Amino acid sequence: MKSDLSNYRKSYNKGYLSEEEIFDSPLELFNKWFNEVSSTCLDIEINAMTLSTIDKEGFPRSRVVLLKYFSEEGFTFFTNYNSNKAKSILNNNKVSLSFFWEKMERQILIKGESFKTSEVVSDNYFNSRPSGSKIGALVSSDQSSVIPSRSFLENKFKEIKKEFENSEICRPLNWGGFIVKPIEYEFWQGRENRLHDRIRYNNKNNKWIIERLSP
Repeated sequence: MKSDLSNYRKSYNKGYLSEEEIFDSPLELFNKWFNEVSSTCLDIEINAMTLSTIDKEGFPRSRVVLLKYFSEEGFTFFTNYNSNKAKSILNNNKVSLSFFWEKMERQILIKGESFKTSEVVSDNYFNSRPSGSKIGALVSSDQSSVIPSRSFLENKFKEIKKEFENSEICRPLNWGGFIVKPIEYEFWQGRENRLHDRIRYNNKNNKWIIERLSP
C-alpha cells in the first residue's frame, strides 16, 4: 500500500507574530494565546497537549495528555505513576510539550524538566474529579498492561463502583501529578508562503532570551 500525500497543502494566513506583540515573559504570551484560542475555538479541547518522553531504550514516545494547571512554576498534568509515560519521566525527566491549535494556525513547543507534584496537589485534583473518573483510575491501576478484553475493564468498573457505593474514593498512591518546569518555549504562527513566524524564549541564568528563528 502506498499513498501520495504530496498535494495535501493549505495556505496559512490567519495571523502574525511580531516583536511588538510579545512579552518579556513567555508565560504571558502563552496565557494570551491560550485565552484567544479559548474564546475563538469553542469546539476543541484546547488544553490537550502532546507530551514527548524518552523511554529506557532511548526511543521517543509521544501521547496526548490534558494540561490542568499552568503558572510561573510550570505546567501540570496528572497520570498513573505505573504508566509508560511516568516510568519514562522517572528514568529521564527531560520532556517536551506541544500545543497545536489548527484553527488559529498556532503551535507552542515547550522544553523542560518534569517532577512529581506534591501529594496535596495530587489529592486536591483527584478529589475534584467526577466519581466515574476516580473509579477509572482504580480500574486502570496497571496502565499499559495487556488485558484479555474490553469486557474485562467494564466488569472491573462495575465491581469497583459497587465496592465504593457508600464510601469515598481516595486517590490511589500510584496516581498523581507531574509538573513540567520550562527552560525553553517556541511560539509558531503560520504565515503565507511558508514564511512562518517563530519566536523562541531561552532561559539563560534565570533570564529569558528572546530570538526570532528562520522558518
